[in-house]
Amino acid sequence: MEKAKIFVTHIYLGKYLEKLKDKYEVVIWPGKDIGREDLLSGVKGAVGIISLLTEKIDAEVMDAAGPQLKAIGNYAVGFDNIDVAAATKRGICVTNTPGVLTESVAELVITFTLVLFRRVVEGDRFVRAGKYKGWEPDLLLGTGVKDKVMGIVGLGRIGRWTARMARALGMRVVYHNRHRDEEFEEEYDVTYHTLDQLLEMADVVSLSVPLNLETKHLISERELKLMKPTAVLINTARGPIVDEKALIKALKEKWIAGAGLDVYEDEAQVPEELRNLSNTVLTPHTASATIEARIAMARIVVDNMADAIEDKQPSCLVNPDVWKQKID
Repeated sequence: MEKAKIFVTHIYLGKYLEKLKDKYEVVIWPGKDIGREDLLSGVKGAVGIISLLTEKIDAEVMDAAGPQLKAIGNYAVGFDNIDVAAATKRGICVTNTPGVLTESVAELVITFTLVLFRRVVEGDRFVRAGKYKGWEPDLLLGTGVKDKVMGIVGLGRIGRWTARMARALGMRVVYHNRHRDEEFEEEYDVTYHTLDQLLEMADVVSLSVPLNLETKHLISERELKLMKPTAVLINTARGPIVDEKALIKALKEKWIAGAGLDVYEDEAQVPEELRNLSNTVLTPHTASATIEARIAMARIVVDNMADAIEDKQPSCLVNPDVWKQKID
């Protein structure tokens, strides 16, 4: 009997898929950066698609796969690359990988904070350029984090872990979220504020919200001008949450002191203006790039894919309405 097909969009995931190969024909795209036509061709006849956040999985892709498609497993927490409504309409389960990369992303937020405050990248460049000639009392003076205010926008798993880590460093923590969590406030001595209030008082503004219509350009010129001139902005969420042109202007004109960015509006083309700024620390979307996180993400993708295909409710189902449809 012919095995059902699962299409995987990136060669990296191949080493984690042994569990699926016993029951299914696992077809892995033999490279990186799969093109649109190859994606549409590759998914044909698949019961499952395992995708990365860099691939747009829309109605066209789902229809190209065919009516037998049962599951789309996104190897990421965010799923703004998937048309979830279109999947639900077609009875297709969409899953993601929440929880297991919480610590790694929060760690990068704290890393950005320390690197920016202590001017680590500037110091590295200074030494490499042969400019260091000996100790000076005022050379590259930075700022300590103790008693500074960490402002967290979005109190999900990552926001909560960031708050815990910031408190451990002696920082005060304020947050903004759609809903208050008074129990968390009391347990970790954090306080809730409106977004404008947070921007005005925070020394560090860290973004931990998903990308959607409400959060696109959540931080633009008006919001950046509310921030302290000594404050830094950190974005480990999604690039379009920040108006990049406004941020470049803010950094050039010193509305704020700096920025730590792991994500960008167009990740295929980070603006040269941004790359040339000395008051930025830029990383290539590696907030979750720890060995532990990647392995755990793969395990979740595989387990959820197998469950969805075998008509068991996946543990990380993004669109629970599709399961209600199956039950009804």
